[in-house]
Amino acid sequence: MARRRQAVTIKHVAADAGVSLQTVSRVINNEANVRPEMREKVQASIDKLGYVPSIAAQRMSGSRSYLILALNDRERTIADWRARQGTDWVDQMLLGGMLECAEHGYRLIFELVDTHNDHVERELGAAIAALQPDGAILTPPHSDNPQILETLARHNIPFARIGAQMVEDDLPEGICVSMDDEGGARLATRHLLDRGHRRIGMISGPAEYRLAGTRVDGWRAELEAAGLDGAGLLEAGDFTYASGVRAARALLSRADRPSAIIASNDQMALATAEIAAELGLAIPGDLSLVSFDNTPLVRFTRPPLTAVDQPIAETTATAVRMLIAAQRGDEGTPEPVMIPMGFEVRGSTAAPADCLQES
Repeated sequence: MARRRQAVTIKHVAADAGVSLQTVSRVINNEANVRPEMREKVQASIDKLGYVPSIAAQRMSGSRSYLILALNDRERTIADWRARQGTDWVDQMLLGGMLECAEHGYRLIFELVDTHNDHVERELGAAIAALQPDGAILTPPHSDNPQILETLARHNIPFARIGAQMVEDDLPEGICVSMDDEGGARLATRHLLDRGHRRIGMISGPAEYRLAGTRVDGWRAELEAAGLDGAGLLEAGDFTYASGVRAARALLSRADRPSAIIASNDQMALATAEIAAELGLAIPGDLSLVSFDNTPLVRFTRPPLTAVDQPIAETTATAVRMLIAAQRGDEGTPEPVMIPMGFEVRGSTAAPADCLQES
């Protein structure tokens, strides 16, 4: 019978480095009161021996759990998974959150909670009791849900709110980390304006998502800066393909239809492309199309879609980093952070037909 390999423990690390157990513990927990040369010495022994800190042991040694709880919308996430139409929002959130947690010796726990569920407080309270997280990350629309904010505050759980910047005066604000949704919409609108478009439609997301209104604000601001009016060019969707079909049909069936459309997510952009084809409109010859999200899907359409790129992984990693810093008391109340969006130009945008005819 093969001999079972003995697990490397903190005692082995301490013996190899010639330091106390307490010193090794301080290095593992990334505490500030360790000299740089001592930290390097201990880390070298950790790397040599292949020691992996046990979260269970870390939890027993202090008040921290070394767990960060990430909350996402249950209803929408499960619906996307079941329909096999999910975007990579969750994947990118886990990518950024898990890697950043690992850098600091933490783990990310992903939970789904219904924003509209009457039992949200009970469900969230049960998760908190079971996991005792050191912090929580809230994604839209949870980041604006008063019940969730109040429940976390009541349990003394620090939280970071993605995609939310303002709360009512009597609600805890938490740490605010946002993607620049208004700036992303401005980028998309300016890109189309620079190509000569003057009737630029917008398909927005649902009102319960604050970012949906922010994107509309960016679209409208760029139109106004160009001396244009967006009246009759805005239709609301709810981030589903079906809502994109309805909104796109409403915009493209008008006698004075837009020559370009910005859709507030990839599902609604794909729906817009489908309706354009149904109406005999070529992309980009008859209609330029820009999407938000930039998921893998839009790179393989024909033509590939120009898209606003959401830095989801970077945003989640930033939220994790700020939560852990707050837990360790490395800084005071952090200022809100705004992360700029990227923009990928592909084959779905071009000058409108009337501009080409004039030239």
